[in-house]
Amino acid sequence: MRFPRASCALVLLSTAALVAQTDQPVFHPEVPYVPTTPEGVHAMLKLADVKKTDVVYDLGCGDGRIVVAAAKDFGAHAVGIDIDPQRIKEARENARKAGVENLVRFEENDLFKADLHDATVVTLFLLTSVNLKLRPKLLAELRPGARVVSNTFEMGDWKPDKEITVGSQEDGSYWSHHLLLWVVPPRDAK
Repeated sequence: MRFPRASCALVLLSTAALVAQTDQPVFHPEVPYVPTTPEGVHAMLKLADVKKTDVVYDLGCGDGRIVVAAAKDFGAHAVGIDIDPQRIKEARENARKAGVENLVRFEENDLFKADLHDATVVTLFLLTSVNLKLRPKLLAELRPGARVVSNTFEMGDWKPDKEITVGSQEDGSYWSHHLLLWVVPPRDAK
């Protein structure tokens, strides 16, 4: 359906006025929220060989499903980072419902500003363009041997150490079938 230009302009002005009236900060995520499938969550954590001794960071954690699963199913400590305050609120509630509040933390933050030094595993469901911007930060802040797992999207010329396919695309979904794992190399091997 096409709308007349005047209608589109009115909607944009109304939206701008509504945003200006709120005290809430306006955030602009670079990636739309698309949750990883339950099968994809488990496969990502398994691909990263998550153990109880790991600290899993999920960048762009959404509703916290990967963070909660890392704690509940693998006993790991986990941190979820998302720029959307509504997603963080939802993630905290999901952790409370799962009874893993003592193992997880959620941070409303820009993933490019977050401190990743404690992570031994990082999970991503971002876009390739965002992964490429994030790659220098991952290589600078993560210790050698840390694992990075991406749902669907690659890291340019940083070739994955392992790739797997889970499920099938016959369910009508393109996402959460192709998973990629990178191991952070020694500092002198970048």
